[in-house]
Amino acid sequence: MGVSTSAPHAGVAVVTVDFPPVNALPVQGWYELASAVRGAGRDPDVRCVVLAAAGRGFNAGVDIKEMQRTEGHQALIGANHGCYEAFAAVYDCQVPVVAAVHGFCLGGGIGLVGNADAIVASDDATFGLPELDRGALGAATHLARLVPQHLMRALYYTSRTVTAEELHRHGSVWRVVPRAELPDAALELAREIAAKDGALLRLAKAAINGIDPVDVRRSYRFEQGFTFEANLSGIADRHREAFMSGPSSGPSAGLSAEAGERR
Repeated sequence: MGVSTSAPHAGVAVVTVDFPPVNALPVQGWYELASAVRGAGRDPDVRCVVLAAAGRGFNAGVDIKEMQRTEGHQALIGANHGCYEAFAAVYDCQVPVVAAVHGFCLGGGIGLVGNADAIVASDDATFGLPELDRGALGAATHLARLVPQHLMRALYYTSRTVTAEELHRHGSVWRVVPRAELPDAALELAREIAAKDGALLRLAKAAINGIDPVDVRRSYRFEQGFTFEANLSGIADRHREAFMSGPSSGPSAGLSAEAGERR
């Protein structure tokens, strides 16, 4: 359990997240992920990083149970900072990052894939921000990198999910494959990228980030301020308690309360 890094092919590092049962990451998990991605990007022998996950789904966001059992706001602040660091690590990674997504990609998962350079997904993958159902805000910055603005708003306000095939039609998912083929498909793209000159890839990554129309770090940090406001007002606690007490009635109900629990 945790975050591990492997090197299955020359020039390619695979960072794998494994926090059973649903990859809802605790505060420390987000920092571990950030450290692993940054470390892989700094390795002069690495020219592409694949971000993958073990288990039932790619990412179910933050560990809500950790937040609920911690007195005061320290767990919330920790989750805010940890997510910020992990998302920024993917975006600022010195080499391209390919996200290999299977199953559910929710909440913080959107922050990760929205900052990746490319996404390969299995045909069972779904993407969404159930933040309003869980008393939170955030990652609209990253969802807006996956779908057009009006669709982003509708998805955000309704907490609905979209499939990998829908995102493929929007051009944000590179390829959709059967789940069993996902590791090979992600590595195929990573190997093609890694075949390029490493120094030029690093220059290219810096150049592309430099021309981004939105400063994703500042934009996401702005969103986080409203998450904290929702907590101070008590709104967030009511929604988190309702979420943890039983299955949601919304589109993300399939994960039930497990999305906020590590076992």
